[in-house]
Amino acid sequence: MSPHMLDNPSIKIAIDRGGTFTDCLGIIDGREEAIVVKLLSQDPANYADAPIEGIRRILEKATGKTFPRDQQLTTADFSNVSIRMGTTVATNALLERKGERHALLITKGFKDALRIGTQSRPKLFALNIQRPDVLYEDVVEVDERVTIEDYQQNPTPDKDDLLRRLNLDPNLRKGVSGEIVRVLEPLDESSTRESLLDLYSKGYRSIAVCLVHSYTFQEHELEIARIAEEIGFTQISLSSQLLPMIKMTSRGASATADAYLTPVIQRYIEGFRSGFQDRLRSADTRCEFMQSDGGLANFEKFTGLRAILSGPAGGVVGYAGTSFDENDKKPVIGFDMGGTSTDVSRYDGKLEHTFENTISGVTVMAPQLDINTVAAGGGSILFWRHGLFVVGPESAGAHPGPACYRKGGPLTVTDANLFLGRLLPDYFPKIFGPNENEPLDVQITRSKFTELAEQINAETGQNKSPEEIALGFIQVANESMAKPIRALTEARGYDTSAHNLACFGGAGGQHACAIASSLSIGTVIIHQYSSILSAYGMALADVVHEAQEPASGVLDDTAMQSITGRIAALKSKVINALTTDGIDENAIQHEVYLNLRYQGTDNLLMVLEPEDNDFAAAFVKEHKREFSFTFPGRNILVEDIRVRGVGKATSIAPEAPQQELRSVTLTSLGADSQDNSSSVYFDGTGNVMTPVFFLKSLLPGCVIQGPAMIIDNTQTIVVEPNAAATILSRHVILDVKSSKQQKDDATVVDPIKLSIFGHRFMSVADQMSRMFQKTSVSTNIKERLDFSCAVFSPDGKLVANAPNVPVHLGSMEYAVRYQHEQYGGSLKPGDHILTNHPLAGGTHLPDITIITPVWDQECKAIIFYVASRGHHAEIGGIAPGSMPSNSKMLYEEGAMTMGFKVVSKGIFDEEVVRKFLYDEPASYQNCSGTRTYNDNVSDLKAAIAANHKGATLLEALVSENTLKTVHFYMDAIKQNAEVSVRELLKSIGRQNKGQPLRFSDFMDDGTEIKLEIRINSETGSADFDFTGTGRETFNCLNAPKAIAHSAIIYSLRALIDVDIPLNQGCLAPVNVIIPQGTLLNPSGHAAVCAGNPITSQRITDVVLGAFGACAASQGCCNIISFGIGGVDPKTGEEVPGFGVGETICGGSGAGASWHGTSGVHVHMTNTRITDAEVYELRYPVILRQFSIREGSGGQGQFRGGDGVIRELEFRMPLSVSMLSERRVYRPYGLEGGGSGRTGLNLYLKKELDGTNRTINIGGKMELGVQPGERIIIHTPGGGGWGTPCEQDIRASKHDVGKNSVFQARGSVHAFSLTAESAL
Repeated sequence: MSPHMLDNPSIKIAIDRGGTFTDCLGIIDGREEAIVVKLLSQDPANYADAPIEGIRRILEKATGKTFPRDQQLTTADFSNVSIRMGTTVATNALLERKGERHALLITKGFKDALRIGTQSRPKLFALNIQRPDVLYEDVVEVDERVTIEDYQQNPTPDKDDLLRRLNLDPNLRKGVSGEIVRVLEPLDESSTRESLLDLYSKGYRSIAVCLVHSYTFQEHELEIARIAEEIGFTQISLSSQLLPMIKMTSRGASATADAYLTPVIQRYIEGFRSGFQDRLRSADTRCEFMQSDGGLANFEKFTGLRAILSGPAGGVVGYAGTSFDENDKKPVIGFDMGGTSTDVSRYDGKLEHTFENTISGVTVMAPQLDINTVAAGGGSILFWRHGLFVVGPESAGAHPGPACYRKGGPLTVTDANLFLGRLLPDYFPKIFGPNENEPLDVQITRSKFTELAEQINAETGQNKSPEEIALGFIQVANESMAKPIRALTEARGYDTSAHNLACFGGAGGQHACAIASSLSIGTVIIHQYSSILSAYGMALADVVHEAQEPASGVLDDTAMQSITGRIAALKSKVINALTTDGIDENAIQHEVYLNLRYQGTDNLLMVLEPEDNDFAAAFVKEHKREFSFTFPGRNILVEDIRVRGVGKATSIAPEAPQQELRSVTLTSLGADSQDNSSSVYFDGTGNVMTPVFFLKSLLPGCVIQGPAMIIDNTQTIVVEPNAAATILSRHVILDVKSSKQQKDDATVVDPIKLSIFGHRFMSVADQMSRMFQKTSVSTNIKERLDFSCAVFSPDGKLVANAPNVPVHLGSMEYAVRYQHEQYGGSLKPGDHILTNHPLAGGTHLPDITIITPVWDQECKAIIFYVASRGHHAEIGGIAPGSMPSNSKMLYEEGAMTMGFKVVSKGIFDEEVVRKFLYDEPASYQNCSGTRTYNDNVSDLKAAIAANHKGATLLEALVSENTLKTVHFYMDAIKQNAEVSVRELLKSIGRQNKGQPLRFSDFMDDGTEIKLEIRINSETGSADFDFTGTGRETFNCLNAPKAIAHSAIIYSLRALIDVDIPLNQGCLAPVNVIIPQGTLLNPSGHAAVCAGNPITSQRITDVVLGAFGACAASQGCCNIISFGIGGVDPKTGEEVPGFGVGETICGGSGAGASWHGTSGVHVHMTNTRITDAEVYELRYPVILRQFSIREGSGGQGQFRGGDGVIRELEFRMPLSVSMLSERRVYRPYGLEGGGSGRTGLNLYLKKELDGTNRTINIGGKMELGVQPGERIIIHTPGGGGWGTPCEQDIRASKHDVGKNSVFQARGSVHAFSLTAESAL
């Protein structure tokens, strides 16, 4: 049909505006072929806005008319127009920090709360700690305060009394969630108005508001909004209205993101609408934008907070609608490989959402699709580093781009594919080179890979071809992309091989076969629009509106009556919003969710309403699958009620290929049907002349055996020799065979295999970590991830360690080696050993290690050990929490053992465990057994489950590669790490001309830590000699010798400053000398509970001081704990209660080129701080202040980071323990830099006569506090570097590094962040 004869059809236009390209799709009623337009997102010489230009070209092709660029567009030729867009406008503004200037209003005492954040550092081994800066430019503290009246850990709650007081006390209110809130201080409207007027006069028009507990008590935020509207602010982002979920820090950061991005989005939308004559307001025109949650929103309701993953969300909706079959319900892994990175996700019939993500350093609390991004894209740079093949995370970007772009760029994954023949330059446009008129340059890739091959061969003594080198980099990239897929599946209880792989994105087709093969996935689905699938996803998406409210209380029949009413109200709210957007009420479907958790845990699950309406049963089932256990009889708590309204606004039917695949007649195509041929390099076959087929000329039912290439205008699909391609009407289906059963030479180290085995061993440790976290029950392990998992050689030497906890890095090896020597000959399959004693390789008693041998197929020989060490928050002793500041003997700190078989031949020995945890600790004077026995046992079983997971994965690795090969590369990886450390030490030795490095520092009690490092510059070996260190002390600061090893391995890794394997090789060049009976090698009787978290920090400062690496950091982690309960010393009876402890950040030390960072955890600890709202909800405490301690960092050319002030007010009589260092000796500066200020602990005490006293309680103190009394903790600052001058002091503000091109995200990345945020 001629385009001029169109009889006013309807048109759907879907657009994905990406960072580099904008993809546009025009679907016209009555036409089989859609119109596809792909153009550069930025081309100012030709057009101002890429989406408008794309629409212009679609309209021209659809109508045959000319639409001049200098005129507004008209859609009058169509009866109905639907424009749907995903855009990176918000993402780019966030990455480039080009959002709206705005201010933050926050409760008094918390002006720095968002700056401090969780207090953890982004990179575990970074001495120059760089945290992205906050988004707001100004902050105002608001005079107001509310708190939660009761507390969840109350052992004797009285709800009736609470309700009675609610009716009598005018300061008590019922919050939205149902919790009773106490108004401590009403909003000071006068001062708030004054502050807002001041901001307005400074030019601010956008504000974010976040008040403590506003998720449930919203009145104060709403009142601030009313005042701000009166004054004239145009953007007011209230945390309570954006997503009313608990966690002030996350909610506040989200509010600032909204205030920062929404004006940018609104300006963009206004500019976009101005390109149309009707400004898209005609009755027959719809304009909607894709939100991060996979739903569309009318342009008037599209906000910055929900726009951050707008583009990638379209891809998930796209593959869900084109790959998932509602009949066979086989789940799908989405694999979207682009230029900078790769997105992976999972779909099983419902979209999987996360509600808290960190994107570009900003925590965003909003529903988002669980899209996990890894740093391996077509533009990822290839490195040969420390004997390993490394891909990314750095990217060549669009400029200069890969080497083949002819702009002087580095070698990338794209170059490797081009050089190997997997990209065909003849079918690429000639848009490269300085004048953008040349083809891809194959010759430069050949030249560069030849040069790199010569370097690698010279260093390794091997004779690899350039092609083998290029393929090796592709294999390493494939392994890095397979890792998050395993984490999304296996680590969550799903079988990876039981999925299909949906491949899309510009680079995905070149890697799909290899990725699927390595994961044993048999089927790859590639849609005809795979290169523009995000745009197609916009066309398939539904219009969505969500409403959510917080809740509280137990899920039971009574609660469900109230919840049902609230659900109805939320449904009504959603219906009203969608009908306002033009959605027919009959087309609206509702998804109802309850956010549920077991009482006593923090494991929230967003549970979709089941068909039988039994939320409790659905929660138990989901909990069992996700975490492998349940708590029969324990209360289930409701945290949030969520209603997701879905308006079915599209008429495009889902088009999964399974039915067509079952019915189509298959015909095998031979090489005689090829359109061309080209030489392609494959693993195992080398260069092969490979047939090339044009997709558009292939008919449904054609089957092409690999090797082959299938190309169309926008994609290249590589069909590997172990695969076959079936052509369908809208899909290409790849049938892939597994690449298992590899046999490699176990006599010569292949650097490619070495790199891949490094990934695989780390993947084993990582999956052990996930299993431990999933199956544990305690907050310490499940939420704070205070544990480590590792793989060891048959003689007990460290092979791979998931880097959760720096202080465990070297120490676990000594525990495994000790047990290997004790039990090695008597162990049987099914045995597991438990140990925690300092003399047996322990750190402190709460860190309990489970060690498991891994056996060969005949169960005759141990081929590996695996071990999991978890910090148990309670193991008995003289005080709740088992971390007493006044312990002098080891037995006062709880349960201890040199080692015993906790499991023998598969049988868990409950009797021995009870004796270890309860009976033996309680036998000592004034001591209790563990106060949380059931949780302890559950966590021990979780560690056993983690070890079982590790053993299973190692056995699979051996079956794939043979035991000889696996052991060969196990040793090679250790040797690789050793070479890296030796090279570092050689370099340092030469710089210092063979002279010893010396340093010492003093603990606050005067005990000296003294170190001399003697380096052999020829061999790279070194003595770390602590001779001269003071005697062991009669307090809890003694540190078992394994801790010094951990501090050394941490320091060496930090000095190398690139990723190397963390294993025994790191310490192989090092000889550690620590005289017995000293602080760092105490006797078996010495108390040690603070040696692990605190003395370890001081050891690290001494090691780094000897190397002159940086000034001292705070040298502490400021442990405060409080609680009630335990054994009553007068009656001897067990009193119910609770205990809680936390560590508090300080300042980091400056270095030769950087300022220290304020309010951050350093070196051997990286725990997250408990959010203020969660803290007050759980415990009888009010957090009055959490701010940066200005001026506490040392002065210098580069200034030390400042410490913090944390002020706690107690609401009932409690036992409080304070345990800290650096209250006497200041954190040192270097090279003329000033020392940081010491810490200070103050106690605001109420006397019987009604007066108050402020008392300095020193670094260590046990207190019995009364209601209204406070502890104010001032943490130390970091030391400065370099002689200060006036100009330096004025300029000493903390630099924030530029954001890298790659930004990791998703639930897998969130786990990694949390794992690195553990003590």
